[in-house]
Formats: sequence, C-alpha cells, structure tokens
Amino acid sequence: MKTIIRVTAAIIVSDGRILIAQRHPSDRLAGRWEFPGGKVEAGETPEQCLKRELWEELEMDAVIGDYLGSNTYHYDHISIELMAYRAFSNGVSFKLVSHQACEWVRPDQLAAFSFTPADLPFVQRLARGEIDLG
Repeated sequence: MKTIIRVTAAIIVSDGRILIAQRHPSDRLAGRWEFPGGKVEAGETPEQCLKRELWEELEMDAVIGDYLGSNTYHYDHISIELMAYRAFSNGVSFKLVSHQACEWVRPDQLAAFSFTPADLPFVQRLARGEIDLG
C-alpha cells in the first residue's frame, strides 16, 4: 500500500468568487486547475503549511479559516489526503510564482475548468452550494 501524503488546499474567497490556479506546464497534471496549496512538511500543522504554500506560490499573506473537510485520492504516482480550508487574502494583490494562470470564478463556473481529480470533490461541493462562501 502506498504512503498517503498530506496535502492542503485553499478555498480562497473574495466577493462570492473563488481563486483557482492552473498547474504549470512542467508540473505533473500540467494545465489542470486546482485550489492552491501543497504538501505538509514535517513539524508543521496543515494551517501552517497552507499559509507557507500560499506565500511560496502566490506571495499571498493569507488568513487561514475553517477546515472544510478532506478526501483521499490515489494517483498512479502518489496517494494524497487533500485537506481543504477556507482562506482569505489580506487584500494585497498576489502574483503567479508557480502556476501558469489564476482565475476568480463563481461556483457555477467551476464546471468549465478541468480540475485535478483530487480537487473534484471540493469543486462539486462548491457547485452544489455545500460550502459557504461567507
């Protein structure tokens, strides 16, 4: 059985829209869309990981909010537990450091994007209105 890697994802909300990011062409799953985040490192909590990852990926000093749940996905190359948290930008603009694009979208627009499989359960919950954007 594969080791399950703990990974965080940020549901970043602003004015009823969610920030999604497109994976870089040199990444696995290149071109797919995801919620920003990354792997939890030894000695850090998922919240600390997400704050660090948002800085590394977007130079965003985010506020990490409520835990929204997790799911486990088994890719061919890795198995992950994806833990999602609501997050809020500090209002300062951010920049792309490790993604090729970002978009602010409404929940009803999410279906138009090709997401990574691990992110899909959260995409579906958002589209059904099961995650409060307040």
